[in-house]
Amino acid sequence: MGAQLRVYKQKIATAQTTKKITKAMELIAASRIQKAMARVRAAGPFARAVTRAVSAVATHSNIDHPLTREPETIRRSAVVIFSSDRGLAGAFNSQILREGLEVAELLREQGKEPVFYLVGRKAVGYFQFRRIASAGEWIGDTDTPHFHTAEQIAAELLSAFERGGEADGVDEITLVYNRFVSMMTQSPERVRLLPLEVVESDDEESAQVYPAYEFEPDGAEVLDALLPVYVQSRVFNALLQSSAAKHAATQKAMKSASDNADKLITDYTRLRNNARQAEITQQIAEIVGGADALASGK
Repeated sequence: MGAQLRVYKQKIATAQTTKKITKAMELIAASRIQKAMARVRAAGPFARAVTRAVSAVATHSNIDHPLTREPETIRRSAVVIFSSDRGLAGAFNSQILREGLEVAELLREQGKEPVFYLVGRKAVGYFQFRRIASAGEWIGDTDTPHFHTAEQIAAELLSAFERGGEADGVDEITLVYNRFVSMMTQSPERVRLLPLEVVESDDEESAQVYPAYEFEPDGAEVLDALLPVYVQSRVFNALLQSSAAKHAATQKAMKSASDNADKLITDYTRLRNNARQAEITQQIAEIVGGADALASGK
């Protein structure tokens, strides 16, 4: 009985230590979510302004630009998967990897060859373990993304797109990332980035009619300058959304772990009390038995 009591006490102490760690990680994730969402909101006006500018040029200039032209045949398609560098985030990484592989399977069914670009150690490790080739990898900047990472990713994607599928490049680009919906929900998103599909929100500001534009210099030069910035802003937005979603997933996972630790502490405490009561009952029974034996021997 004594050994059993020691085992339960050790398990209770372990569960209490685990709860302290998970609770601390939950509070850290909660504080980071607010900062991540603030960065998403701060980047929103610039992204919307660039989107409106590109939309205006593409609509009013009637230019056949390489980044807006739909290829006759799409041979190779880039799939950019945004994961995280760290785990302990529940199904955050597994669901986005599953979404990326589903996109790749859909592309194969359409006769296109998927080309993977990976962001985050979890995606890189997953593909390396399964020996799936990737054309580009970026790690170490997913918790608090910096714009220079988006610039590097956008430059690599634009370079591959400009080469085209016939020259070991790509003919279209799709982003796959987790979008922050709420503290409890992170939704996998797939966005076709190139050839250009301008996506505007449905608010009143974007729904208003804009006047006709005159371009100086000509529309082609304006698009040459705007489209790389547009791609960078979309990639950066995906990084920020993925970062906010990851912190929310971490908080949810750590809260669940803390609740489980509480349940373990309660269960082990009950078992320890039962074992202690059984030990006391056994000791009393031995004392009474010994007293009875002494009384009957007289």
